Amino acid sequence: MKKESITKLNKSFEEAAYQEDGVEYWLARELQILLDYTEWRNFLQVIDKAKVTCKTSGQEVGHHFVDVNKMIDLGNAASREIDDMMLTRYACYLIAQNGDPRKEQIAFAQSYFAIQTRKQEILEKRIELVERLQAREKLIATESELSRTIYEKGVDGQGFGRIRSKGDQALFGGNTTLQMKKKLGIPEKRPLADFLPTITIKAKDLATEITNFNVKKADIKGEDQITGEHIKNNQDVRNLLGRQKWYHP
Repeated sequence: MKKESITKLNKSFEEAAYQEDGVEYWLARELQILLDYTEWRNFLQVIDKAKVTCKTSGQEVGHHFVDVNKMIDLGNAASREIDDMMLTRYACYLIAQNGDPRKEQIAFAQSYFAIQTRKQEILEKRIELVERLQAREKLIATESELSRTIYEKGVDGQGFGRIRSKGDQALFGGNTTLQMKKKLGIPEKRPLADFLPTITIKAKDLATEITNFNVKKADIKGEDQITGEHIKNNQDVRNLLGRQKWYHP
C-alpha cells in the first residue's frame, strides 16, 4: 500500500471517530463507506460475523455494538429514519478482521484498529499500575501512622509486626502472611503488599485506618487489645467485600 494511501486512510478513520462522555466510537453507516462496502445489507453480514467473534471471545456484545436510529435528509425538506450502530474500537477491529481482505481499506483497517486497540490496552495497564502504586503508598503511610500510634500505647516494632500479621490472617480468611506469600509465589523477604492487587491493598488500608482511629478514640492500650481490634476490623472489611478470593492478583 502506498504511503499516500495510508496517510489518506489514517486521516479518514481518525476524523470518523466520535467522542461522548470520554467514550470513543464510530458509526456503522460511516464505517461501511470507509471500508468500501456499497450495500448496507452486505456490510451487516460482516457485522453479524463480528458479533459472533465478540461473543466467542467472552465480551458482552451489547457493550461494543449499540443499535441507534438517525434521520437522513432526502431533499425537498423530506427525511427518513434509518438504522445505524455505534461501534467501539474493539467492534471496528472485529469487523475489519471479518471483512474482505482483498479490499485495500479492510487491510488498512485491520492494522489500524489492532494498533489502536493495543494502545488502549497499554494505556489502561499504565493507569492500573499508577492506581496500584498510589494505593501502596497510601497503605505505607497509614501503617506508619498506626505504628506511631500504638508505640505510644506501649507496643514496640516487633509487636506492631505481630499485630499486622494477625490482621492479614483475618483479612485473608485464616491464611497467614507467610502462607499468602507461598500461595502467590512471593519471596519471603519481600512485603506481601508489593504483590497484591489494588483492591486488596485498599482493603488493608481501610482496616488499618479504622484500627488507628479506634485505638486513638477509645484509648486502647497493650498488644493484646490492639490485636483484637485490628483482627475485628480486618474481618469486617473481608465480610464487606464478600467471600470470593478477591485478594488474589
